[in-house]
Amino acid sequence: MTALVVAEHDNAALKGSTYNTVTAAAQCGGDVHVLVAGFNAAAVAQAASQIAGVSKVILADGAQFENGLAENVAEQVLALASGYSHILAPATAYGKNILPRVAAKLDVGQISEITKVDAPDTFERPIYAGNAIATVQSLDAVKVITVRTTGFDAAAATGGSASVENATAVADSGKSSFVSREVAKSDRPELTAAKVIVSGGRGMGSGDNFKILEPLADKLGAAMGASRAAVDAGFVPNDWQVGQTGKIVAPQLYIAVGISGAIQHLAGMKDSKTIVAINKDPEAPIFSVADYGIVGDLFEIVPQLVAELG
Repeated sequence: MTALVVAEHDNAALKGSTYNTVTAAAQCGGDVHVLVAGFNAAAVAQAASQIAGVSKVILADGAQFENGLAENVAEQVLALASGYSHILAPATAYGKNILPRVAAKLDVGQISEITKVDAPDTFERPIYAGNAIATVQSLDAVKVITVRTTGFDAAAATGGSASVENATAVADSGKSSFVSREVAKSDRPELTAAKVIVSGGRGMGSGDNFKILEPLADKLGAAMGASRAAVDAGFVPNDWQVGQTGKIVAPQLYIAVGISGAIQHLAGMKDSKTIVAINKDPEAPIFSVADYGIVGDLFEIVPQLVAELG
């Protein structure tokens, strides 16, 4: 058995999600190969070759891969697919865009958002907004899998010495073209990679009140997040949303402020190592997953926390 991991990157560096996906691939058994499909991405391939547990890196370099168009990357995966028992990618927007195309072309069922590998053909994945875990066994010759990265520790970025092999790049499919990209820039850590996250909910009352959380986030070097209720109310941008329909996170510390704890939100952050909840309602569902809970007025408690942090 050999597993192929489709690396997520920006042509200059690997995304953190790739390291978690390598761990999942290693647990499937056999060798782990990494595909880097990009443009002038030799540095990415070199970084991938250093990941512990990776035995080979395949570099497909071409201008058609520069912007990660799913149609082109999927065709590159398909060109290599016959040599693999497992094909994996992170369950990010990147992986979710590519692997369903691969599964359809291979005529196999995709196994989505796995959180555990029980056996080479058996996996666990959350269903019903994380309220239940399904154990799925696949009889397909090739297992096409997206990996919920919060379910797996990141593989060590150093310690490996894989060979880098150049592959013939597939031609541009011509089915899509890159138009533009708008990237939200922030001095704070990226939400899905942050070790500390401070999130606000509908209890914040307004978008202006989110400024109360900024000093706390600054003290902790944290990313800022929000519940869907806060996003839907227009308090903060969509890219702040944590939850089943937002971003799945698992930081070392998650501070939920004014968040009641709807099922969909809990599904996106319950794997955090330590959860602190601040809410005036002692019956709020968020307290069921919190390691530490403070019942009270967030507008009094948050400034007190900031003062205590010095």
